[in-house]
Amino acid sequence: MKRLSRRFSVGVAVTVTAVLVLLVAAVPALAATTMTGAGATFPLPLYQKWASDHNKKTGDKVSYSGGGSSFGITQIKAGSVDFGGSDAPLTKSALNAGGLAQFPTCVGGVAIVYKVPGIGSGQLRLTGAVAAKIFMGDITKWNSSAIKKLQTSAIAKKLPNKQIVVVHRSDGSGTSWIFTNYLGGLSAQFRNEVGIGKSVNWPVGVGGAGNPGVANIVKTTSGAIGYVEYAYAKQNKIAYAQLKNRSGKWVKPNSKTFAAAAANTKWSWGNGFYEVLVNKPGKTTWPITGATFVLVKRNQKSVAFGKSLLKFFNYAYTNGGAKSSALKLDYVPMPKNAVTAIQSMWKSTVKSGGKPCWP
Repeated sequence: MKRLSRRFSVGVAVTVTAVLVLLVAAVPALAATTMTGAGATFPLPLYQKWASDHNKKTGDKVSYSGGGSSFGITQIKAGSVDFGGSDAPLTKSALNAGGLAQFPTCVGGVAIVYKVPGIGSGQLRLTGAVAAKIFMGDITKWNSSAIKKLQTSAIAKKLPNKQIVVVHRSDGSGTSWIFTNYLGGLSAQFRNEVGIGKSVNWPVGVGGAGNPGVANIVKTTSGAIGYVEYAYAKQNKIAYAQLKNRSGKWVKPNSKTFAAAAANTKWSWGNGFYEVLVNKPGKTTWPITGATFVLVKRNQKSVAFGKSLLKFFNYAYTNGGAKSSALKLDYVPMPKNAVTAIQSMWKSTVKSGGKPCWP
Protein backbone atom coordinates (compact mmCIF):
# COMPACT_ATOMS: atom_id res chain seq x y z
CA MET A 1 0.00 0.00 0.00
CA LYS A 2 2.83 2.37 0.74
CA ARG A 3 4.35 1.79 -2.69
CA LEU A 4 0.95 2.39 -4.35
CA SER A 5 0.42 5.57 -2.37
CA ARG A 6 3.83 6.89 -3.34
CA ARG A 7 3.25 6.10 -6.98
CA PHE A 8 -0.14 7.74 -6.82
CA SER A 9 1.34 10.92 -5.26
CA VAL A 10 4.05 11.13 -7.87
CA GLY A 11 1.54 10.64 -10.65
CA VAL A 12 -0.71 13.41 -9.32
CA ALA A 13 2.23 15.81 -9.01
CA VAL A 14 3.32 15.13 -12.60
CA THR A 15 -0.24 15.59 -13.84
CA VAL A 16 -0.72 18.88 -11.96
CA THR A 17 2.61 20.20 -13.24
CA ALA A 18 1.68 19.32 -16.82
CA VAL A 19 -1.69 21.09 -16.47
CA LEU A 20 -0.02 24.23 -15.08
CA VAL A 21 2.43 24.28 -17.97
CA LEU A 22 -0.45 24.01 -20.45
CA LEU A 23 -2.37 26.78 -18.70
CA VAL A 24 0.62 29.14 -18.70
CA ALA A 25 1.25 28.41 -22.37
CA ALA A 26 -2.39 29.13 -23.14
CA VAL A 27 -2.22 32.65 -21.64
CA PRO A 28 -0.81 35.10 -24.20
CA ALA A 29 2.23 37.09 -23.06
CA LEU A 30 1.73 40.80 -22.66
CA ALA A 31 3.07 42.25 -25.89
CA ALA A 32 5.53 45.12 -25.66
CA THR A 33 4.35 48.40 -27.18
CA THR A 34 6.47 50.02 -29.87
CA MET A 35 6.29 53.83 -30.13
CA THR A 36 8.04 56.23 -32.49
CA GLY A 37 8.90 59.91 -32.29
CA ALA A 38 10.88 62.43 -34.30
CA GLY A 39 11.74 66.11 -34.36
CA ALA A 40 13.79 68.44 -32.19
CA THR A 41 17.45 67.51 -31.72
CA PHE A 42 17.62 69.78 -28.63
CA PRO A 43 16.38 66.93 -26.33
CA LEU A 44 17.66 64.01 -28.46
CA PRO A 45 20.31 62.74 -25.99
CA LEU A 46 17.79 62.82 -23.14
CA TYR A 47 14.93 61.13 -25.03
CA GLN A 48 17.21 58.34 -26.15
CA LYS A 49 18.42 57.81 -22.59
CA TRP A 50 14.84 57.78 -21.30
CA ALA A 51 13.86 55.30 -24.02
CA SER A 52 16.70 52.93 -23.15
CA ASP A 53 15.95 53.01 -19.42
CA HIS A 54 12.19 52.63 -19.96
CA ASN A 55 12.72 49.64 -22.24
CA LYS A 56 14.76 47.85 -19.57
CA LYS A 57 12.06 48.52 -17.00
CA THR A 58 8.92 47.74 -19.03
CA GLY A 59 9.89 46.07 -22.28
CA ASP A 60 8.16 48.83 -24.26
CA LYS A 61 10.21 50.17 -27.14
CA VAL A 62 10.46 53.90 -27.86
CA SER A 63 12.53 55.14 -30.78
CA TYR A 64 13.21 58.83 -31.31
CA SER A 65 15.09 60.38 -34.23
CA GLY A 66 15.98 63.99 -34.98
CA GLY A 67 15.21 65.99 -38.09
CA GLY A 68 14.45 69.31 -36.42
CA SER A 69 11.36 70.83 -34.86
CA SER A 70 9.66 71.60 -38.17
CA PHE A 71 10.04 67.96 -39.16
CA GLY A 72 8.61 66.80 -35.85
CA ILE A 73 5.54 69.02 -36.23
CA THR A 74 4.97 67.87 -39.82
CA GLN A 75 5.34 64.20 -38.89
CA ILE A 76 2.89 64.23 -35.98
CA LYS A 77 0.32 66.17 -37.99
CA ALA A 78 0.60 63.55 -40.76
CA GLY A 79 0.34 60.71 -38.25
CA SER A 80 3.70 59.31 -39.38
CA VAL A 81 4.96 59.17 -35.77
CA ASP A 82 3.33 58.68 -32.40
CA PHE A 83 4.81 61.86 -30.96
CA GLY A 84 6.62 64.85 -32.35
CA GLY A 85 9.34 66.92 -30.69
CA SER A 86 9.58 70.70 -31.00
CA ASP A 87 11.44 73.41 -29.13
CA ALA A 88 9.10 75.97 -30.68
CA PRO A 89 5.70 75.53 -29.01
CA LEU A 90 2.50 75.71 -31.03
CA THR A 91 -0.21 78.18 -30.06
CA LYS A 92 -3.41 76.84 -28.52
CA SER A 93 -5.34 77.69 -31.71
CA ALA A 94 -2.84 75.72 -33.83
CA LEU A 95 -3.12 72.77 -31.45
CA ASN A 96 -6.91 72.87 -31.64
CA ALA A 97 -6.82 73.01 -35.43
CA GLY A 98 -4.47 70.03 -35.64
CA GLY A 99 -6.19 67.91 -33.01
CA LEU A 100 -3.00 67.94 -30.96
CA ALA A 101 -1.99 68.10 -27.32
CA GLN A 102 1.32 69.65 -26.28
CA PHE A 103 3.37 69.50 -23.10
CA PRO A 104 6.91 70.47 -22.03
CA THR A 105 9.31 67.68 -21.07
CA CYS A 106 12.37 69.52 -19.78
CA VAL A 107 14.21 72.84 -19.86
CA GLY A 108 17.64 73.44 -21.36
CA GLY A 109 19.79 76.20 -22.75
CA VAL A 110 21.32 77.24 -26.05
CA ALA A 111 25.05 77.95 -25.90
CA ILE A 112 27.03 80.13 -28.28
CA VAL A 113 30.00 77.96 -29.20
CA TYR A 114 33.25 78.87 -30.91
CA LYS A 115 36.69 77.72 -31.97
CA VAL A 116 39.19 80.56 -31.59
CA PRO A 117 42.91 79.80 -31.19
CA GLY A 118 44.10 80.65 -27.68
CA ILE A 119 40.62 81.30 -26.23
CA GLY A 120 39.38 78.60 -23.85
CA SER A 121 35.85 77.63 -22.94
CA GLY A 122 34.00 80.24 -20.91
CA GLN A 123 36.68 82.88 -21.54
CA LEU A 124 35.01 84.73 -24.42
CA ARG A 125 32.37 87.29 -23.45
CA LEU A 126 29.51 88.38 -25.68
CA THR A 127 26.33 90.40 -25.43
CA GLY A 128 23.17 89.72 -27.37
CA ALA A 129 23.64 92.90 -29.40
CA VAL A 130 27.18 91.98 -30.46
CA ALA A 131 26.18 88.39 -31.17
CA ALA A 132 23.39 89.68 -33.43
CA LYS A 133 25.91 91.71 -35.44
CA ILE A 134 28.19 88.66 -35.76
CA PHE A 135 25.40 86.42 -37.02
CA MET A 136 24.27 89.15 -39.43
CA GLY A 137 27.78 89.45 -40.86
CA ASP A 138 28.29 93.04 -39.66
CA ILE A 139 31.24 91.99 -37.46
CA THR A 140 33.62 89.81 -39.46
CA LYS A 141 36.91 89.62 -37.53
CA TRP A 142 37.62 88.15 -34.10
CA ASN A 143 39.75 91.13 -33.08
CA SER A 144 36.96 93.58 -33.88
CA SER A 145 36.81 96.45 -31.39
CA ALA A 146 33.17 95.60 -30.60
CA ILE A 147 34.26 92.15 -29.39
CA LYS A 148 37.52 93.26 -27.75
CA LYS A 149 35.90 95.83 -25.48
CA LEU A 150 33.73 93.15 -23.84
CA GLN A 151 36.72 91.03 -22.78
CA THR A 152 39.12 91.04 -19.87
CA SER A 153 42.41 92.65 -20.85
CA ALA A 154 44.15 89.26 -21.03
CA ILE A 155 41.58 87.77 -23.45
CA ALA A 156 41.35 90.96 -25.53
CA LYS A 157 45.07 90.66 -26.28
CA LYS A 158 44.66 87.07 -27.47
CA LEU A 159 41.89 87.72 -29.98
CA PRO A 160 43.36 86.99 -33.44
CA ASN A 161 43.04 88.94 -36.65
CA LYS A 162 41.02 86.07 -38.02
CA GLN A 163 37.87 85.81 -40.12
CA ILE A 164 34.74 84.77 -38.27
CA VAL A 165 32.96 81.75 -39.77
CA VAL A 166 29.28 81.82 -38.82
CA VAL A 167 27.58 78.42 -38.48
CA HIS A 168 23.78 78.13 -38.29
CA ARG A 169 21.12 75.49 -38.70
CA SER A 170 20.18 74.36 -42.19
CA ASP A 171 16.92 72.70 -41.11
CA GLY A 172 13.72 73.97 -39.53
CA SER A 173 14.90 74.18 -35.94
CA GLY A 174 13.44 74.91 -32.54
CA THR A 175 16.96 75.70 -31.36
CA SER A 176 17.03 78.40 -34.05
CA TRP A 177 13.62 79.58 -32.85
CA ILE A 178 14.95 80.02 -29.30
CA PHE A 179 18.19 81.63 -30.50
CA THR A 180 16.54 84.07 -32.93
CA ASN A 181 14.00 85.02 -30.26
CA TYR A 182 16.94 86.01 -28.11
CA LEU A 183 18.83 87.95 -30.79
CA GLY A 184 15.69 89.51 -32.25
CA GLY A 185 14.56 90.65 -28.83
CA LEU A 186 17.78 92.64 -28.38
CA SER A 187 18.33 93.84 -31.94
CA ALA A 188 15.59 95.45 -34.03
CA GLN A 189 17.86 95.21 -37.06
CA PHE A 190 18.22 91.46 -36.63
CA ARG A 191 14.48 91.07 -36.06
CA ASN A 192 13.62 93.06 -39.19
CA GLU A 193 16.32 91.76 -41.55
CA VAL A 194 16.88 88.17 -40.45
CA GLY A 195 13.68 87.38 -38.58
CA ILE A 196 12.53 85.14 -35.74
CA GLY A 197 11.57 81.56 -36.42
CA LYS A 198 12.54 77.95 -36.96
CA SER A 199 13.89 78.86 -40.41
CA VAL A 200 15.18 82.37 -41.07
CA ASN A 201 17.04 84.27 -43.77
CA TRP A 202 20.63 83.94 -42.54
CA PRO A 203 22.66 86.50 -44.53
CA VAL A 204 26.04 84.81 -43.92
CA GLY A 205 27.53 81.52 -42.82
CA VAL A 206 27.29 77.80 -43.43
CA GLY A 207 24.48 75.50 -42.36
CA GLY A 208 24.58 72.31 -40.33
CA ALA A 209 21.81 69.73 -39.99
CA GLY A 210 20.59 69.48 -36.42
CA ASN A 211 22.51 70.30 -33.28
CA PRO A 212 25.01 67.52 -34.12
CA GLY A 213 25.72 69.08 -37.52
CA VAL A 214 26.40 72.55 -36.13
CA ALA A 215 28.50 71.13 -33.30
CA ASN A 216 30.66 69.15 -35.74
CA ILE A 217 31.29 72.13 -38.05
CA VAL A 218 32.25 74.44 -35.19
CA LYS A 219 34.48 71.82 -33.61
CA THR A 220 36.43 71.28 -36.83
CA THR A 221 36.55 74.84 -38.22
CA SER A 222 39.07 77.37 -36.93
CA GLY A 223 37.44 80.76 -36.40
CA ALA A 224 33.93 79.33 -36.25
CA ILE A 225 31.02 80.46 -34.12
CA GLY A 226 27.62 78.79 -33.84
CA TYR A 227 24.81 77.89 -31.46
CA VAL A 228 23.80 74.50 -30.05
CA GLU A 229 21.90 73.04 -27.13
CA TYR A 230 24.35 73.05 -24.22
CA ALA A 231 24.53 69.25 -23.90
CA TYR A 232 26.12 69.11 -27.37
CA ALA A 233 28.75 71.69 -26.39
CA LYS A 234 29.60 69.79 -23.23
CA GLN A 235 29.63 66.32 -24.75
CA ASN A 236 31.73 67.42 -27.73
CA LYS A 237 34.05 69.56 -25.57
CA ILE A 238 33.41 72.70 -27.61
CA ALA A 239 34.21 76.10 -26.10
CA TYR A 240 31.19 78.22 -25.15
CA ALA A 241 30.85 81.94 -24.46
CA GLN A 242 29.76 83.81 -21.37
CA LEU A 243 26.81 86.15 -21.91
CA LYS A 244 25.70 89.31 -20.15
CA ASN A 245 22.16 88.69 -18.94
CA ARG A 246 19.24 91.06 -18.47
CA SER A 247 20.50 91.97 -14.98
CA GLY A 248 23.90 92.94 -16.37
CA LYS A 249 25.72 89.92 -14.95
CA TRP A 250 28.15 87.69 -16.84
CA VAL A 251 26.87 84.12 -16.69
CA LYS A 252 27.77 80.72 -18.11
CA PRO A 253 25.40 78.03 -19.38
CA ASN A 254 24.63 75.20 -16.95
CA SER A 255 21.65 73.51 -15.33
CA LYS A 256 21.57 76.05 -12.47
CA THR A 257 21.40 79.10 -14.76
CA PHE A 258 18.75 77.35 -16.90
CA ALA A 259 16.71 76.56 -13.79
CA ALA A 260 16.93 80.22 -12.73
CA ALA A 261 15.34 81.26 -16.02
CA ALA A 262 12.44 78.83 -15.58
CA ALA A 263 11.97 79.33 -11.83
CA ASN A 264 8.88 81.52 -11.89
CA THR A 265 7.15 80.07 -14.94
CA LYS A 266 3.51 79.11 -14.37
CA TRP A 267 2.74 76.26 -16.76
CA SER A 268 -0.89 75.99 -17.83
CA TRP A 269 -2.88 74.08 -20.44
CA GLY A 270 -5.00 77.23 -20.69
CA ASN A 271 -2.46 78.61 -23.16
CA GLY A 272 -1.31 75.20 -24.41
CA PHE A 273 1.74 75.34 -22.11
CA TYR A 274 3.12 77.95 -24.52
CA GLU A 275 6.08 79.68 -22.85
CA VAL A 276 9.15 81.58 -24.09
CA LEU A 277 12.02 81.58 -21.57
CA VAL A 278 14.57 83.81 -23.29
CA ASN A 279 16.02 86.91 -21.61
CA LYS A 280 14.25 86.37 -18.30
CA PRO A 281 15.19 88.55 -15.29
CA GLY A 282 17.48 87.36 -12.51
CA LYS A 283 21.13 87.75 -11.60
CA THR A 284 21.95 84.08 -12.26
CA THR A 285 19.68 83.58 -15.28
CA TRP A 286 21.01 82.21 -18.57
CA PRO A 287 19.43 84.43 -21.25
CA ILE A 288 19.03 81.78 -23.99
CA THR A 289 16.93 79.25 -22.09
CA GLY A 290 14.06 77.28 -23.57
CA ALA A 291 11.72 74.39 -22.92
CA THR A 292 11.28 71.53 -25.32
CA PHE A 293 7.85 70.11 -26.07
CA VAL A 294 6.13 66.90 -27.12
CA LEU A 295 3.12 66.84 -29.44
CA VAL A 296 0.67 63.93 -29.44
CA LYS A 297 -2.68 63.27 -31.10
CA ARG A 298 -5.63 64.00 -28.85
CA ASN A 299 -7.41 60.98 -30.31
CA GLN A 300 -5.16 57.94 -29.87
CA LYS A 301 -5.45 54.69 -31.88
CA SER A 302 -6.55 52.83 -28.73
CA VAL A 303 -6.82 53.44 -25.01
CA ALA A 304 -4.11 50.87 -24.34
CA PHE A 305 -1.70 52.44 -26.80
CA GLY A 306 -2.35 55.97 -25.53
CA LYS A 307 -1.79 54.79 -21.96
CA SER A 308 1.55 53.18 -22.92
CA LEU A 309 2.64 56.38 -24.65
CA LEU A 310 1.79 58.55 -21.66
CA LYS A 311 3.35 56.03 -19.28
CA PHE A 312 6.65 56.60 -21.04
CA PHE A 313 6.55 60.33 -20.40
CA ASN A 314 5.26 59.80 -16.87
CA TYR A 315 8.27 57.54 -16.30
CA ALA A 316 10.48 60.35 -17.65
CA TYR A 317 8.99 62.84 -15.18
CA THR A 318 9.14 60.55 -12.16
CA ASN A 319 12.08 58.18 -12.65
CA GLY A 320 14.09 59.79 -15.42
CA GLY A 321 13.94 63.39 -14.27
CA ALA A 322 15.62 64.90 -11.24
CA LYS A 323 16.53 61.47 -9.91
CA SER A 324 18.73 60.51 -12.83
CA SER A 325 18.95 61.29 -16.50
CA ALA A 326 17.90 64.91 -16.94
CA LEU A 327 20.33 66.56 -14.54
CA LYS A 328 23.16 64.24 -15.51
CA LEU A 329 22.76 65.37 -19.11
CA ASP A 330 22.47 69.06 -18.09
CA TYR A 331 18.75 69.48 -18.64
CA VAL A 332 16.38 70.83 -16.01
CA PRO A 333 13.49 68.50 -15.03
CA MET A 334 9.98 69.92 -15.04
CA PRO A 335 8.86 71.02 -11.54
CA LYS A 336 6.20 69.07 -9.68
CA ASN A 337 3.47 71.69 -10.22
CA ALA A 338 4.09 71.55 -13.99
CA VAL A 339 3.91 67.74 -14.02
CA THR A 340 0.62 67.86 -12.10
CA ALA A 341 -0.82 70.29 -14.67
CA ILE A 342 0.41 68.09 -17.53
CA GLN A 343 -1.10 64.92 -16.04
CA SER A 344 -4.40 66.76 -15.57
CA MET A 345 -4.34 67.72 -19.25
CA TRP A 346 -3.66 64.11 -20.24
CA LYS A 347 -6.73 62.97 -18.31
CA SER A 348 -9.03 65.57 -19.87
CA THR A 349 -7.64 65.74 -23.40
CA VAL A 350 -5.83 62.58 -24.59
CA LYS A 351 -8.48 60.00 -25.39
CA SER A 352 -9.47 57.17 -27.72
CA GLY A 353 -13.07 56.91 -28.85
CA GLY A 354 -14.02 59.38 -26.15
CA LYS A 355 -12.43 57.32 -23.36
CA PRO A 356 -9.52 58.84 -21.40
CA CYS A 357 -6.09 57.21 -21.88
CA TRP A 358 -4.88 58.46 -18.51
CA PRO A 359 -4.52 57.41 -15.79
